[in-house]
Amino acid sequence: MNLENKLPLPLKEQFGKIKAFLKDYTGRAYLVGGGVRDMLLNLPVNDLDIEVYDIDEMTFSKLMQELGAIGVGKSFFVYKIGDIDISLPRTERKNGVGHRAFNVKICSDEKQAARRRDFTMNAMMLDIFNYKLLDFYGGLESLNKKVISLVDENSFAEDSLRVLRGIQFSSRFGFKIDKMTLEVMAKLPLNDLSKSRIFWELEKLFNATFLHFGLYYLIRLGIFEKVFGVKIQKDLFFKTALELYKNKDNFTEELNTYYFMYIVGNLCKLDISKVLENIDAPREYRNIFKNQPFIENDVNDEQLMEIAIDIPIKNWLGNYKKGIIERAKKLDIYEHLYSGGVSVQSVILDGFQKEEIKKELKRRKLEVIKSE
Repeated sequence: MNLENKLPLPLKEQFGKIKAFLKDYTGRAYLVGGGVRDMLLNLPVNDLDIEVYDIDEMTFSKLMQELGAIGVGKSFFVYKIGDIDISLPRTERKNGVGHRAFNVKICSDEKQAARRRDFTMNAMMLDIFNYKLLDFYGGLESLNKKVISLVDENSFAEDSLRVLRGIQFSSRFGFKIDKMTLEVMAKLPLNDLSKSRIFWELEKLFNATFLHFGLYYLIRLGIFEKVFGVKIQKDLFFKTALELYKNKDNFTEELNTYYFMYIVGNLCKLDISKVLENIDAPREYRNIFKNQPFIENDVNDEQLMEIAIDIPIKNWLGNYKKGIIERAKKLDIYEHLYSGGVSVQSVILDGFQKEEIKKELKRRKLEVIKSE
């Protein structure tokens, strides 16, 4: 595998610098984790993780300072330079409650270090000097079969965040989760995770390509009850999954993060504000969903103009349906509110004041729409 050709220029330069530096101190250093997986899938690579062997902790710390790397997790022996994390190989054992409650030890064996990874597709290692692939747990086979499989049942169960990671990986890559992995995931509670940590993982799902996969596993594993605090009727799954599947290519970049919750929340008849509160979603999410009417069937021009009285169609989460954006642009309500030729000044001149101005303005615009 020609690693350098798969990296964007800034990352390529950072990697080259680190590789040249390390070769004088060790013969064993590996690219690990998602970077290897994404290169094998021919996906863009935006950051890298390198594990360095045969160097003790004190020497490693001095070398990282010399390299100009910044310590980002000294208890985990992790340093960062640019978009690359450099660390010593380690093993982890659960010693408390929470995502970070682990006892960490240095490890000198590649297979043992790879064993702490969550899924086989993330456990592969690529030698940075000769580009030889180390695949102890069948990661390449998992990629070829488009299947997500855990590496080790015992270590997997020590970190409940891996349940959400598995779901978002499925949503991102369109991979199925194998039966045994699903069984282990179903047994894990998520009550040891903070709301913010849960949200960060879910946000990756919201931006994924195969949202119907994510929806299926959220229901299959009872995540809506565990995390969102609501239950989805299974008979609504197929309609909602189809809506996500057939319209994904119509999502706009500006609103991409919010369509999943909008479609699932409305078609599955959820209280979206309650769901967002239960996962402690940022204020921007709550603001976006404050004024978002939902129309399940086809939307006609009259309905579009009525919506645009309060919100430009560019900002309406229902704009993903086929042809809506094109029609909104023709009606000049994609980026602008619908005016209908009615001005605020005319309403004020007719004696309306304060809160009544907005109500009367909307009423007159609705009259214009119905008369057209």
